[in-house]
Amino acid sequence: MLPNMNPKQLQAMMKQLGIKNEEIEAERVIVEKSDGSKLVVEPAQVMLIDMKGQKSLQVSGEFQEEKGSQTQTDADLVMQETGCTKEEAENALKESGGDLAEAILKLKKE
Repeated sequence: MLPNMNPKQLQAMMKQLGIKNEEIEAERVIVEKSDGSKLVVEPAQVMLIDMKGQKSLQVSGEFQEEKGSQTQTDADLVMQETGCTKEEAENALKESGGDLAEAILKLKKE
Protein backbone atom coordinates (compact mmCIF):
# COMPACT_ATOMS: atom_id res chain seq x y z
CA MET A 1 0.00 0.00 0.00
CA LEU A 2 2.59 2.56 1.08
CA PRO A 3 6.15 1.89 -0.04
CA ASN A 4 8.80 1.24 2.61
CA MET A 5 6.30 1.27 5.47
CA ASN A 6 6.57 -1.24 8.25
CA PRO A 7 3.36 -3.36 8.46
CA LYS A 8 3.14 -2.66 12.21
CA GLN A 9 3.31 1.08 11.58
CA LEU A 10 0.61 0.75 8.95
CA GLN A 11 -1.62 -1.17 11.40
CA ALA A 12 -1.07 1.52 14.06
CA MET A 13 -1.89 4.29 11.60
CA MET A 14 -5.05 2.48 10.46
CA LYS A 15 -6.11 2.02 14.08
CA GLN A 16 -5.70 5.76 14.71
CA LEU A 17 -7.94 6.45 11.72
CA GLY A 18 -10.58 4.06 13.05
CA ILE A 19 -10.00 1.44 10.35
CA LYS A 20 -10.11 -2.22 11.33
CA ASN A 21 -9.32 -5.04 8.98
CA GLU A 22 -9.71 -8.76 9.38
CA GLU A 23 -8.75 -11.58 7.05
CA ILE A 24 -11.59 -13.92 6.16
CA GLU A 25 -10.55 -17.45 5.32
CA ALA A 26 -12.02 -18.19 1.90
CA GLU A 27 -10.99 -20.53 -0.88
CA ARG A 28 -13.33 -19.19 -3.54
CA VAL A 29 -15.56 -16.16 -4.02
CA ILE A 30 -18.41 -16.03 -6.53
CA VAL A 31 -20.03 -12.76 -7.62
CA GLU A 32 -23.32 -13.20 -9.46
CA LYS A 33 -23.78 -10.37 -11.95
CA SER A 34 -27.15 -8.99 -13.00
CA ASP A 35 -26.75 -10.37 -16.55
CA GLY A 36 -26.57 -13.93 -15.18
CA SER A 37 -22.82 -14.33 -15.59
CA LYS A 38 -20.49 -14.91 -12.63
CA LEU A 39 -17.08 -13.71 -11.56
CA VAL A 40 -15.19 -16.49 -9.82
CA VAL A 41 -12.12 -15.67 -7.74
CA GLU A 42 -10.05 -18.73 -6.92
CA PRO A 43 -7.86 -18.91 -4.92
CA ALA A 44 -9.25 -15.93 -3.07
CA GLN A 45 -7.85 -13.70 -0.37
CA VAL A 46 -10.59 -11.73 1.38
CA MET A 47 -10.21 -8.84 3.80
CA LEU A 48 -13.11 -7.37 5.78
CA ILE A 49 -12.51 -3.66 6.27
CA ASP A 50 -14.52 -1.78 8.91
CA MET A 51 -14.12 1.97 8.58
CA LYS A 52 -16.16 3.77 11.24
CA GLY A 53 -19.05 1.29 10.95
CA GLN A 54 -18.98 1.09 7.15
CA LYS A 55 -17.99 -2.46 6.21
CA SER A 56 -16.56 -3.51 2.86
CA LEU A 57 -14.78 -6.51 1.41
CA GLN A 58 -11.55 -6.48 -0.51
CA VAL A 59 -11.16 -9.56 -2.71
CA SER A 60 -7.98 -10.45 -4.53
CA GLY A 61 -6.91 -13.49 -6.47
CA GLU A 62 -7.27 -14.94 -9.94
CA PHE A 63 -10.53 -13.91 -11.65
CA GLN A 64 -12.44 -15.95 -14.21
CA GLU A 65 -15.75 -15.02 -15.79
CA GLU A 66 -18.41 -17.66 -16.35
CA LYS A 67 -21.17 -16.92 -18.81
CA GLY A 68 -24.74 -17.10 -17.50
CA SER A 69 -26.50 -20.37 -18.05
CA GLN A 70 -29.88 -20.46 -19.69
CA THR A 71 -30.91 -23.71 -18.04
CA GLN A 72 -34.60 -24.17 -17.44
CA THR A 73 -36.19 -26.30 -14.81
CA ASP A 74 -38.85 -28.85 -15.64
CA ALA A 75 -41.43 -26.55 -14.07
CA ASP A 76 -40.28 -23.71 -16.36
CA LEU A 77 -40.76 -25.92 -19.41
CA VAL A 78 -44.25 -26.97 -18.29
CA MET A 79 -45.16 -23.32 -17.63
CA GLN A 80 -43.89 -22.30 -21.06
CA GLU A 81 -45.91 -25.00 -22.84
CA THR A 82 -49.16 -24.60 -20.92
CA GLY A 83 -49.22 -21.02 -19.65
CA CYS A 84 -49.89 -22.22 -16.11
CA THR A 85 -48.44 -20.89 -12.85
CA LYS A 86 -45.27 -22.27 -11.31
CA GLU A 87 -47.28 -23.85 -8.50
CA GLU A 88 -49.59 -25.61 -10.99
CA ALA A 89 -46.59 -26.85 -12.97
CA GLU A 90 -44.87 -28.20 -9.87
CA ASN A 91 -48.05 -29.96 -8.72
CA ALA A 92 -48.57 -31.52 -12.15
CA LEU A 93 -44.96 -32.74 -12.15
CA LYS A 94 -45.41 -34.29 -8.70
CA GLU A 95 -48.61 -36.02 -9.77
CA SER A 96 -46.97 -37.37 -12.93
CA GLY A 97 -43.89 -38.60 -11.10
CA GLY A 98 -41.69 -36.10 -12.93
CA ASP A 99 -42.88 -37.06 -16.43
CA LEU A 100 -42.81 -33.81 -18.44
CA ALA A 101 -45.08 -34.97 -21.25
CA GLU A 102 -47.69 -36.33 -18.87
CA ALA A 103 -47.64 -33.13 -16.79
CA ILE A 104 -48.08 -30.98 -19.91
CA LEU A 105 -50.92 -33.12 -21.26
CA LYS A 106 -52.67 -33.11 -17.89
CA LEU A 107 -52.56 -29.29 -17.70
CA LYS A 108 -53.65 -28.82 -21.31
CA LYS A 109 -56.75 -30.98 -20.71
CA GLU A 110 -57.85 -28.87 -17.73
